[in-house]
Amino acid sequence: GFYEWKNTSGGKQPYFIRLKSREVFGFAGLWDRWEKDGQEIYSCTIITTEPNELMSEIHNRMPVILNVEDEEAWLNTQLHDTEFLKTLLKPFDSHKMEAYPITPLVNSPKNNDPTLIERVF
Repeated sequence: GFYEWKNTSGGKQPYFIRLKSREVFGFAGLWDRWEKDGQEIYSCTIITTEPNELMSEIHNRMPVILNVEDEEAWLNTQLHDTEFLKTLLKPFDSHKMEAYPITPLVNSPKNNDPTLIERVF
């Protein structure tokens, strides 16, 4: 799953978002290797898209979650059909996802335990 924060009248409320099936999933992302001042640098990013019905209640965008059958194509370094690859950059089916509020303790990197993904209300 992943975290997202919803603006509320009481501040930002963190949410945990996952597939209802609880299966592992992949995000569409990009990585690059480049050089600056003689030093090799690796960088990466997660691609976002417009929110699906579920995510639109929480945030104005969401990460691109790849369908299992599309993961191999996304990772294929020999595939250069950008028009086809763009078709994969769409909101994931909201009926296959769930989201619920979690503790604000997730806001600090010093906290790292299973309670960070437990529903709070």
